[in-house]
Amino acid sequence: MELPDQREGDVNLSPNRANWAARAAGAATRDLLGRDEAAFLHQSLSTPCLAAIVRAEGSWIEDADGRRYLDFHGNSVHHVGYGHPTVLAAVERQMRTLPFAPRRFTCEPAISLAERLGDAVPGGPWKILPAPGGSEAVEIALKIARGATGRFKTISFWDAFHGAGFGAASIGGEALFRSGGIGPLLPGSEHVPPFACNRCPFGYSSPSGTPDLDRCAMACARMIEYVLEREGDVAAVVAEPIRAVPYLPPPGFWQRIRRACDRAGALLIFDEIPTGLGQTGHFCAHEHTGVSPDVLVLGKALGGGVLPVAAVLARADLDVMPQWAIGHYTHEKNPVLAAAALATLDVIEAEQLVGRAGDLGASLGTQLHTLADRFPIVGNVRGVGLLWGIDLATPDGAPALDAADRVLYLALERGLSLKVTMGSVLTLSPPLTISRDELDLAVHIVEDCLREVSG
Repeated sequence: MELPDQREGDVNLSPNRANWAARAAGAATRDLLGRDEAAFLHQSLSTPCLAAIVRAEGSWIEDADGRRYLDFHGNSVHHVGYGHPTVLAAVERQMRTLPFAPRRFTCEPAISLAERLGDAVPGGPWKILPAPGGSEAVEIALKIARGATGRFKTISFWDAFHGAGFGAASIGGEALFRSGGIGPLLPGSEHVPPFACNRCPFGYSSPSGTPDLDRCAMACARMIEYVLEREGDVAAVVAEPIRAVPYLPPPGFWQRIRRACDRAGALLIFDEIPTGLGQTGHFCAHEHTGVSPDVLVLGKALGGGVLPVAAVLARADLDVMPQWAIGHYTHEKNPVLAAAALATLDVIEAEQLVGRAGDLGASLGTQLHTLADRFPIVGNVRGVGLLWGIDLATPDGAPALDAADRVLYLALERGLSLKVTMGSVLTLSPPLTISRDELDLAVHIVEDCLREVSG
């Protein structure tokens, strides 16, 4: 079978990765990687594994050969760092008192979590449904949209990721999760080009990433308005309000989409699984836009970097499907998962991590813009809070794919784990608990790597 071209999947098979593995993997790592390869089904993006982790604490992870990495990736689960004592203690207490509640019963921790999230997220009143993971939560949101509108069509972005289940992959826009014999997917899952001002799909790119609305007239918003009007029966627009690449929306973008959804009778669903819970300097990423969604999905960091848990928040008037099972997952109201989430919210509040992300993010942004001024390979720097991207570009403005791949492994050699998104964006999403010294260390490592690839 001929495999499709997989731009991002190739990073796991790149020469830079092979060279790094040959140099870095010691006996303990090679043994575990060999066992991993033999035991697990192979899949793009996670096969072969990079190394074997034996310890995770605070902002750091450690591999089987004793190498330590400052983790600026973390799959977006480590907002409160790894192994936070408040989260671990809460999980241990809950395991000793009520480790599980059979699905036909409720329990106090799950109820408290729903109440707490409803109070924390502006724009309510909300009704909540927990889920054991982000993909499941996204699919609950899709069912709510169908039940509330009587429609089945959705509009979402190409290049987006909303999860790996069939429903979530249908509205997602990455080929790795939609192609290679996986389909057919959900009918009615329509896609439009996303907002990305420095690499505008409509040809109005701004090298600085600053929207040129006089030229583009916000073509990305006009496309959604056009599809909503032409289709006439769309159930929901599903998107990240701030894309985790990261890409920031043009000013006024979501206001226009909110109005267009209201005219068309479509719901607006915001997926904040990677960007919510304080990462952007607000508790919810959509607070930056001034627009409230009809349905909000949170996850990843909600489990405190310990357990998988997500949640769907829907406007109270969207509680319209009592006769149907829209979730009903075995661990939907699991008391241990709820305890982890409640403790995570405690930490975010007690340590004032939302404001801290805003303050540290402003400092980080200043440092990264200084790097952009010094290294021509940096085409654009953008971000908010503690979510930043360094977009590498060739002299003619094309994505510098090989350079970004080299930086990834050069950074690992120096003790920094980061993510490469869209092939050329060095994505930095550290824990909100990170110290200023650790933040400065990461910037120095990135600077060294940029200097080497620019040499």
